[in-house]
Amino acid sequence: MKPLILSAYTATSCAGQGTQAMLETLRAQRTGLTPCPPEPFDLNTYVGIVPEVDAWPLPSHLDAFDCRNNRLALLGLFQDGFAERVRACAVRHGGTRVGVFMGTSTSGILETELAFATRDPQTGALPGDFRYAGAHNTFSVAAFVLRALGLAGPAVVISSACSSSGKVFASARRAIAAGLIDAAVVGGVDSLCLTTLHGFNSLQLVSRAPVRPFDAARDGISIGEAAAFALLERADATCDPGSILLLGTGESSDAHHMSAPHPQGRGASEAMRQALESSGLAPGQIDYINFHGTGTPSNDEAEALAVAAVLGPDVPGSSTKGATGHTLGAAGALEAVICALALREGFMPAGVNTTHVDPALRVNYLIENRRVPLKHVMSNSFGFGGSNCSLVFARGE
Repeated sequence: MKPLILSAYTATSCAGQGTQAMLETLRAQRTGLTPCPPEPFDLNTYVGIVPEVDAWPLPSHLDAFDCRNNRLALLGLFQDGFAERVRACAVRHGGTRVGVFMGTSTSGILETELAFATRDPQTGALPGDFRYAGAHNTFSVAAFVLRALGLAGPAVVISSACSSSGKVFASARRAIAAGLIDAAVVGGVDSLCLTTLHGFNSLQLVSRAPVRPFDAARDGISIGEAAAFALLERADATCDPGSILLLGTGESSDAHHMSAPHPQGRGASEAMRQALESSGLAPGQIDYINFHGTGTPSNDEAEALAVAAVLGPDVPGSSTKGATGHTLGAAGALEAVICALALREGFMPAGVNTTHVDPALRVNYLIENRRVPLKHVMSNSFGFGGSNCSLVFARGE
C-alpha cells in the first residue's frame, strides 16, 4: 500500500498538553509520573495523570457523552490546532469521506465504577444521571470524536488492550486504500480508572516506584492516561520535505496467553516483519525503535528477543513510558506521535527512569537523548492475548 501523510498530529498526557510541551519533557528527560492520589484509587503506586481534564466540561450539545474519558478526548482534540485541521480536511473531502478510528481499552468505565459506589442501598438502582451509552460503552469515544469534530464518515473503535490505538493506523490505512474514505482521524484515549489500576495490581504487575523499562531492577508498570490523535491522508508525489509518513503496518495475534507474552516474542516478531515488508524496508534501515517497553520482567524480555531476531541487537531504541506511564489503549497513538516528533526534530528520546540496563537483554537501549537525523522509525504496541502491532514511520524527502 502507498504511504499516508500525517497531516496533523497531537498528544496530551502527563508529559504535557500538546506536542511542544511533550517535546520539552522528553528533551529534559523528565517524568510526568506522580504518586497515585488516594481518592478514588487508593493504591501505592505512581500514575501519569492529566489534572486539567476536570476543568474541561463538555459543551451542552455533547452532554450525553459526559465522562472523564471524553473530557480527556476533548482536551486533546483542541491542542496543536488539530480540530481546525480536521475541519479543513472535511471541507476538502466532504464530512462523509473522513473516518474516525479510535482505540481504547476501558473507555469511560470510571463513570460506571463511581455509579456503582453510589447506587441505591435498597434497590441497587444506579443513579438517574448515569448514561452507559455515552460513557462506559466502548464505542462512546468514537461517537464523541465524530460529533465533536462535525464529521459524518464511518466510525470504528478497536479495543485490543494495549495495541488498540496502534491497530487503528492499520485499519484506517486499509479503509483509505479500499476507497471507502479519503482521510481518517486515528487515535486513542484511555483515562485512569479503578478497573485497570486494581486489575493490574491483582496480577502483581504494578510497580511501587516510577516504571523503569528494560532496567535490571524493573518490577512492573506505571499506568497513565492520554489522548493522542493523527490525521491521515494520501501522500501525493510532491509532499513537503520533512513530512511525516506512515510507511508500513504489521499486525499479529499469537494468542499465547491471556496476559503473558509469548516467551520468545513470536507474535511480536511477526508484527515487526509484516511492518518491514509493507514498508519495503530492510531491517537495517530502521534508525530508531520505540519499544513497547512496559517495565515488567517478562514483557521486556520477550520484546528484546523479538527485536534482536528481526532488527538485530544494535538498533537504538527506548521506551518512553518512563515519561508518560503506560497509557494502555492510548499507548500506540501516543507513541506514534512521539515517533513523529523524533523524525521531525531529529532526536532519539532517552528511556527515562532507567539507570542500569539489564545486561541479559540484547538491546541498544538509550539512557541519554541522542540528536541525529532520522529517516525511518518503528513503534511497537503489544496487548494482552497476544494482540500485536508494529508501525513504521518515515520522514519525507
